[in-house]
Amino acid sequence: VQLQASGGGLVQPGGSLLLSCTASGSFISINTMAWYRQAPGKQRELVALATSGSSTSYADSVKGRFTISRDNAKNTVYLQMNSLKPEDTAVYYCHANIRVGVSRWYDYWGQGTLVTVSS
Repeated sequence: VQLQASGGGLVQPGGSLLLSCTASGSFISINTMAWYRQAPGKQRELVALATSGSSTSYADSVKGRFTISRDNAKNTVYLQMNSLKPEDTAVYYCHANIRVGVSRWYDYWGQGTLVTVSS
């Protein structure tokens, strides 16, 4: 199983970016899908999470600005980021909890995509 993330880049403060992450390989189903980020010198933190039933949760710092969504038919999770601030600068990682067997669930991580918010 692999997670492939894309969509990072350089954007000015107040701008928008759309991140996407697709799961591929052999698996039965996907439970939660989420986005984390890690800024230089800081610990990795949860940004947003979406369950298989499409319930969502967000870090307080991104509420009202970021939106997580899933396309279960495409095994893809998105993160729409609006009103970006310099403090959003980080490497963003997608994460998925995936069922690979009858009673086996594993956590997988994407490779990370850099988001830089700067003028």
